[in-house]
Amino acid sequence: MSSLSDITLLDYATPQINRYFGIFIFFFGMIGSILNILVFTQKPLYLNPCARLFLMSSITSIIAFMSGLITRILSSWQLDFSETNRALCKLRGLFVYASMTSSFWLIALATIDRWLSSSHLTSHRRKSTLKNAQRGGIIIISLSIGIYLQILYCFDANLIDTPMQCYGKSSQCRILTDLSFALITILCPLLIMIFFSLMTISNVRQIHHRIHHQPLNVIIQHKKVDRQLLIMLFFQITLLFLLSIPLSIQRLYLTFTNNGFKTTLQKSIDNFVYNLTLLFIYLANGITFYLYTISGGSTFRKSLFNLFKRCQRIIH
Repeated sequence: MSSLSDITLLDYATPQINRYFGIFIFFFGMIGSILNILVFTQKPLYLNPCARLFLMSSITSIIAFMSGLITRILSSWQLDFSETNRALCKLRGLFVYASMTSSFWLIALATIDRWLSSSHLTSHRRKSTLKNAQRGGIIIISLSIGIYLQILYCFDANLIDTPMQCYGKSSQCRILTDLSFALITILCPLLIMIFFSLMTISNVRQIHHRIHHQPLNVIIQHKKVDRQLLIMLFFQITLLFLLSIPLSIQRLYLTFTNNGFKTTLQKSIDNFVYNLTLLFIYLANGITFYLYTISGGSTFRKSLFNLFKRCQRIIH
């Protein structure tokens, strides 16, 4: 009897989470991403290679929200037409996976740019240019689309016994998509972020060692910048890791246990956890603005305040 009540509760909670938590993340993330775009298009940030990559990442996050999160919300009212229309299902899948992959890899590329710009080697610093950032961003977006073109074949609508009706139509397709998502979309960019963030910190410390002969106020200022950098990197990587890894684990679990026998309760639990972790990945994409505001130092906040002042002057 308790098992039946648990199933009923989980089956009721799943669409409610998609609806209300999804709506919250949508507005939370869309507002943050739009503000990111407005801030990063202001001088001097617009001319900064790292900021340009963050700008491109914010744009791809909006595409992910529009193509993926809205359908999750609509599914709670049975209004997600991509679940029943093959063409919409395939296009939605391509846009969602490609935009999410682009968003994570653009942030990883920005971390590499940060390492290059902080290097003591002139040859490395010269590679941190706006032209290289734009070229790298275009390459990442193109590769992200190319990697997930298989979705146009693999995904199909009106499926049963799957987390969503619009899903991989065979076990081979699900393994290919889920491995690509777990390794290429999530794990690889996170490892690159961690590695080059540590390299950046090492570069900053080397700079400190070289400025020991400078006045005390200069050293204190550099230590302040180092502290802001450490806090920003810690929050960025930790939150992205915590919010992204659960979905990749859940997708792999669902794929490799799909052919085994599961009770109705186990299926309800799997469906609930899948939908919850799927929303976490959208939260990871939408949290960057608030992360930059809290831990991004005075440059980002100053540009944000200037934006608000400009809007206030326009209104009045």
